[in-house]
Amino acid sequence: MVVYLEQRFPPHDQTTNNSSNDHHHHQIESDLNICRLLESQGIPIALSNGRPDRDFGGLTKDSSKPLAIVHPLSAHQISAVLRAAAASPTLAVAARGNGHSIHGQASAHRGIVLDMLAMPSSGNVAVAGAGEFADVGAGATWEEVLKRCVGEHGMAPRSWTDYLGLTVGGTISNAGVSGQAFRHGPQSSNVMEMEVVTGNGEVVVCSERQNNELFFAVLGGLGQFGVITRATIALQPAPAMVRWIRVVYTEFSEFASDAEFIVTQPESDSFDYVEGFVFVNSDDPVNGWPSVPIGSGRGFDPAQLPRTAGPVLYCLELVLHYNKGDDSASVDKVVGPRLQRLRYCRDLKFEVDVSYMEFLLRVKHVEQKAVANGTWHTPHPWLNIFVSQRDIADFDRLIFKKILKDGIGGPMLVYPLIKSGTAGHLSCCQKARSST
Repeated sequence: MVVYLEQRFPPHDQTTNNSSNDHHHHQIESDLNICRLLESQGIPIALSNGRPDRDFGGLTKDSSKPLAIVHPLSAHQISAVLRAAAASPTLAVAARGNGHSIHGQASAHRGIVLDMLAMPSSGNVAVAGAGEFADVGAGATWEEVLKRCVGEHGMAPRSWTDYLGLTVGGTISNAGVSGQAFRHGPQSSNVMEMEVVTGNGEVVVCSERQNNELFFAVLGGLGQFGVITRATIALQPAPAMVRWIRVVYTEFSEFASDAEFIVTQPESDSFDYVEGFVFVNSDDPVNGWPSVPIGSGRGFDPAQLPRTAGPVLYCLELVLHYNKGDDSASVDKVVGPRLQRLRYCRDLKFEVDVSYMEFLLRVKHVEQKAVANGTWHTPHPWLNIFVSQRDIADFDRLIFKKILKDGIGGPMLVYPLIKSGTAGHLSCCQKARSST
């Protein structure tokens, strides 16, 4: 092999290396001149001077060093940046919301980062159409959407993420999945209209009926088809309260079967939120039993587990919406029969009644604790993947029960999704191998 390698590649040529380096430095200087030209046109831009850029994942903090950060004041300024960058073969541009990407997707090494939070419209959330939709700046966070729509208008988006400190533009560029997605699809399936700046600098309004090819490409398109500057989100009346329930399983087959059963029931006979997670069968405070109980009622009693329980256990998380006029007994009458059909460990059920807003902001409290103890700013090598119904049992057997049997130092979430809830013409599509 060494002989073939020597024949294939010419001897080391310092002249060639020097020429390559010269070209490289020349290109960087050319790209810097583009940045300076943008600055001379009144576009708020700051050269980063080699400072690394960090996202939530924290995995590329030393290798991702953008040339400049742009703080755009309008879609037309973003257009000017993209038109200028198109003149360079190397100058990449990335839109950054709250920087919650994992592998540096919200940055551009030796390129330009668009700080979408700087847009004056980033925090704009205008409810219109008799409360049927909200017109939202792409840099607005879902927490801002929650407080404006629910707090001021009693209306809410149909589909959420678990953590609401993410921007609207960021999640609909990916998908945006939580426990409501089985019924309403991901957040990207609940967008009615967008304003997008395309790669060639055009500012385009698109929807299912207008410029729909761009519309469907951008939704779930990972920012590869344009920069979202505004989105119109479908709303529905917000409930006042929720019954928040967690039930524990020792067998994955029963956990998965019950989750599938719930999400395929008619809305009148199901729950409004269905999610789950895998946890370690131990007293580990992060990965184990203590991660399950909710409220301040009682702790996790491992004596209630059968002796056949394996190294990992499963928790199904369910929510039923109701209004303040409904008393606890009437909610019990609805919840009871629906839980009775499930095969969880009967003495390992946890439930609490909280306001709708408190439930949706539940991860914010986790964030506050993590910031206080320093773990929020540590690296997060997280991964989200779609697994077909046909493969999920093998995934449990090989991944959960073996590779991850000691936990990962954080949540291992499982979302049951129905394939029909994700429009097939979006950039974000599930595999066609099964219906869930």
